[in-house]
Amino acid sequence: MRNTRLRGLATRLTGVAFCLVLVLLADLSVRIYDKEFTESVSVTLRTDRVGNQLRVNSDVKARGVLVGEVRAIEAVEGGAEIELALDPDTVSLLPKDVTALLVPKTLFGERYVQLSIPDGSTAMPLAEGDVIEQDRSANAIELERAFDELLPVLESVQPHKLASTLSAVATALDGRGDQVGDTLVLAANYLEEFNPNLPRLHENVRDLGEVAQLYGDISPDLLDALTDTAVTLGTVDEKGPELRDLYGQVTTTSGDVTAFLRANAENLILLAAESREPLEAAARYSPGFACTLRALDELKPAMDAVLGAGTNRPGLRMQGHVVTEPRGAYRPGANDPAHTADSGPRCYPSGVTPQEGMSPAPPQEGMDALVPAPGDDAGVAGLGLPNSPQERQLLSTLLAGDLGVDASEVPGWSSVLVGGVYRGTEVHLR
Repeated sequence: MRNTRLRGLATRLTGVAFCLVLVLLADLSVRIYDKEFTESVSVTLRTDRVGNQLRVNSDVKARGVLVGEVRAIEAVEGGAEIELALDPDTVSLLPKDVTALLVPKTLFGERYVQLSIPDGSTAMPLAEGDVIEQDRSANAIELERAFDELLPVLESVQPHKLASTLSAVATALDGRGDQVGDTLVLAANYLEEFNPNLPRLHENVRDLGEVAQLYGDISPDLLDALTDTAVTLGTVDEKGPELRDLYGQVTTTSGDVTAFLRANAENLILLAAESREPLEAAARYSPGFACTLRALDELKPAMDAVLGAGTNRPGLRMQGHVVTEPRGAYRPGANDPAHTADSGPRCYPSGVTPQEGMSPAPPQEGMDALVPAPGDDAGVAGLGLPNSPQERQLLSTLLAGDLGVDASEVPGWSSVLVGGVYRGTEVHLR
């Protein structure tokens, strides 16, 4: 009986000891998993945020090499503090001015801590209790922002639809590897030739921006022009029948003109050839056209008064007595009229004040080359050449009484019109 009791007690003690051994082994496994028996250098990483992808036991890497792990994450005011356990064998290679960046392993994976070592750093190695700051460079912030903005997009993608899309792409590319490869090679060659032209492309894009800015500035005017064009097009649409009739008439007229030109082609060529000399003469005397027309226009009121226009006694208002002059009988060939003037363009503007003697009247501005110079020899009865200043002075005196104006106000063209009538005659004034 006693032996039986002792045997039962021994069995119970053995079971308890076995349970204790199991508990100790489990606790040892947990401690080993938590690396409580592994030597490490503990440092703290301060960051403004962690996110859901960084967890305890996440990797800590420097230049792609595993140098430790995350031991704890604690939220604090303004961000979070992350306890890093660094490998004692590699911590001597990490300077105190090292910075950290939280980056994902893959697009869908968890994050890890990436330590960035500054180039040429001369700081002391990290030691127990040191604090590491988050990398706040422009590139790091931009990269982190890109990952943060990409994550919601990836989370919103439905996996089954993404799988279907990828399957369709895989099916489309199946068996076309060579073709895709050739296409990529062709694209690479194209881009290789395109790269030297990138500066020119950059200039063109900059110029395009300037042109776009200009178009933006004149856009109100362009809109107004388009509005006016719409009104014009509407009018053209309304006048469509009239325009079609006009086009028909133009077509008919074009046919008639074509027939006329074909029938008179030689005549037109002959006309152009025969018109050369008259046109050359007109070109030579063209400087006096404007002055002549203006003088005729100014002479009209005076001649209306001389000829009695608008009165009950129209006609030339003068009294003359024709006397013969001992010139002898007419001799053919000797007394034939001849036009020998070849002095170029002339103009006799009205309002030129006659002067005594043989000196010319004072020229008007711009008419120096058009007012003729008097001759050196006097003509009949001492009046000089026809239409000379002496003759114009005499005729101005004769006509001033009938016109009721001063002799200086008689137009100079009067001698051209009535000089031939008075010349060689005897005039009696009342």
